[in-house]
Amino acid sequence: MDLLICIDDTDNIDSKGTGTIADELSELVKDRFAGRCGYVSRHQLLIHEDIPYTSHNSSMCFPCTVDDAFYEELVVACFEYLSAESAPESDPGLAVADVQNADGEALRSFGLDAKRRVITKKEAFDTALITGVYLKEAGGTGQGVIGALAGLGLRLWGNDGELKGEFAAFKKDTSYTVHELKDSMFIQDVRNENGDALSDSDMVYVCWKAKPSLSGGISTLFVKRFGDGWSTMEKDELRKFHGDRVYLRGCGHFNADVEEEQVDDRRSCYNCRYRRWIENGLICKR
Repeated sequence: MDLLICIDDTDNIDSKGTGTIADELSELVKDRFAGRCGYVSRHQLLIHEDIPYTSHNSSMCFPCTVDDAFYEELVVACFEYLSAESAPESDPGLAVADVQNADGEALRSFGLDAKRRVITKKEAFDTALITGVYLKEAGGTGQGVIGALAGLGLRLWGNDGELKGEFAAFKKDTSYTVHELKDSMFIQDVRNENGDALSDSDMVYVCWKAKPSLSGGISTLFVKRFGDGWSTMEKDELRKFHGDRVYLRGCGHFNADVEEEQVDDRRSCYNCRYRRWIENGLICKR
C-alpha cells in the first residue's frame, strides 16, 4: 500500500528538528518494514499570533510503500518513536494516509486552508474522520495534529513543499546546465518564476542551494533571471515565491473586490472580496 506520513510540532529551540525526526521515521520504515520511502518535503503553514510554533510553523511529510500486512504495526511504531523522540515541551502530532483510499480533495482543501487561516484541533479531527486518515496526538497539547494533517493534504496537492536535504552534488557559487541539474536523482524539472520550462542548455548559477520544490507532483527547481542567464533563489525568496503561488492561485469562490481595493488585474486572493489582510498574509472568509 502507498502511504503518506506527516509529523509536526516535535521540537523546541534546543532540540533536533522535525525534519530530522522525519528522516529517522523514514529509516525506521525502511529497516523494520522493508518500506520504499521517498524524499521528505517541508510544508510552510500560516504564521499567526494565535498559532504556537517553535520557529517557522512547518510540517514534514514523506511517502512510503509497504506491504498491507504491516500497516497496523507501522502506525504504532511511528507513534511510539515520535512520542519518544519529540522534545518534552513540544506538542507533536502524527498523520498517516492510505493514498488510494483517503479523500484527497478534502485533504488538499484542509492543507490550503492551513496556509491561509487559523484552524482548530476539532476541525483537524473532523477532517481526519471524513477523509479516512489516521491522526493522533503524541504529547503535550497535541496541537501538531493540525500541521500533520495539513502537510498530508499539501503533499497530495503536489504544488507545495521544499525537498529536505543539502543536495551536496551542486556547489554554491557554481553554474550548471539544466541538463546537469536534471541528471541528478533529485531534480526532475527546472522552471522560471512564470512556470516556463528552461532548455537543457540554459545555465543556472547556484547562489544558495539547488533546492527543488514540488510542482505538478514532481521535484522542480525554480529559478530567477540572473544577468543573461538564471540563478537559484535565496531561501527567503524561495519561501515568499511559494507563499505567493498559493495566494495568486485562482479559486471557484473568487468574487472581485471593489476597484479601489484591488492590487492588480489578476484573478487572485489579493483581489477577492473574501480575503482579509493579517500581519503575515491573508485569510479567506469562505
